[in-house]
Amino acid sequence: MNIRLSLSLAAIFALSAGCAPHEPPGGTVVRPTATPRPAPARPVLRVAGGNAGGNYSASHVSGDYAAYPGLERFIDKMITQHGFSRDYLYGLFSQAQRKQWTIDYMNQEKPTVAPKPGGWTRYRAKFLDDQHIGAGVSFWSRHAAALERASQQFGVSPEHILGIMGVETIYGANLGTHRIIDALTTLAFDYPRRAEYFESELESFLIMSRSQQQDPSRPKGSFAGAMGLGQFMPSSFLKYAVDFDGDGRKNLWNPEDAIGSIAHYFAEYGWRAGEPVVSPAIVVGNQVEGLKTGFDTRYSLATLASYGIRPKLDYPADEVSLLRLRATQGDDYYVGYPNFYVITRYNHSTYYAMAVHQLGQAIKQRYLGR
Repeated sequence: MNIRLSLSLAAIFALSAGCAPHEPPGGTVVRPTATPRPAPARPVLRVAGGNAGGNYSASHVSGDYAAYPGLERFIDKMITQHGFSRDYLYGLFSQAQRKQWTIDYMNQEKPTVAPKPGGWTRYRAKFLDDQHIGAGVSFWSRHAAALERASQQFGVSPEHILGIMGVETIYGANLGTHRIIDALTTLAFDYPRRAEYFESELESFLIMSRSQQQDPSRPKGSFAGAMGLGQFMPSSFLKYAVDFDGDGRKNLWNPEDAIGSIAHYFAEYGWRAGEPVVSPAIVVGNQVEGLKTGFDTRYSLATLASYGIRPKLDYPADEVSLLRLRATQGDDYYVGYPNFYVITRYNHSTYYAMAVHQLGQAIKQRYLGR
């Protein structure tokens, strides 16, 4: 399977490719010490009036989406709640294309299962290679000022901004070739299992396009509607995108805006400036096998110590997560700090967050050691 398709789908559905929790012997579960941190509230989309860019007008919807009751209801909503005109939306959706390939691909995707032995080693190898590291060093060299400014403004380290861009698009080398309007329309009205989610993203996309006075038929991205160097979905654009280069537009395909937007995303989810992300764990004995693992577990350091587990890094923390990575030579255990959890808000996966972190560290080491 193409790696970009697999990763994009994982991001959209927030599937965990990381360490699956498991029950300890005897059925006694070690409970987290705190509840998961809440996501920032979704903004309320208010009626603004007017259309997005592009000269679209029709008396009815024609083409692939003619006579779709769900689309008609959606158009009614965009008119009454957001002030779009009916003839504009009829014209826009008359040229939207139904992507059968996308439907077939989504239907054949298998549910996430517990990672197999060696899964982390194989996953890591896809990103911790010379292509990703070298491209990251080059990108840092070209955009050092913007990365430093983002770090100062939002408190997020440059290497973790770069880690996201590297895993998502290799710094813009793999942005996707699918029109967003086609991707979201197809998934909103021809993929019932996730129709509500994608219809909401289509709504956000039209609001986004209007805010930027952009023709909605022009942006291209992933087959599931993710956009730009950081692969934001439209709802994330509305909440986190920033005009970081000061040109009056929020452009996720622009490196500076992408840098600022990713940093803002992390900051809004509670990134703690100067604090660590993760530490290898020293494990004594086999009691660790009775503990739940994963980015969403919560333990005190004292609780982990009682099970023979302590981080190599001597850093105080009220709560941490216990992570298990299934490497070829056996399981590796790590302690995840709050900043690790923040990375998983981008993609709910232990493996994803660890790849972002380790890629960022490799880029930093090479960049500073040149």
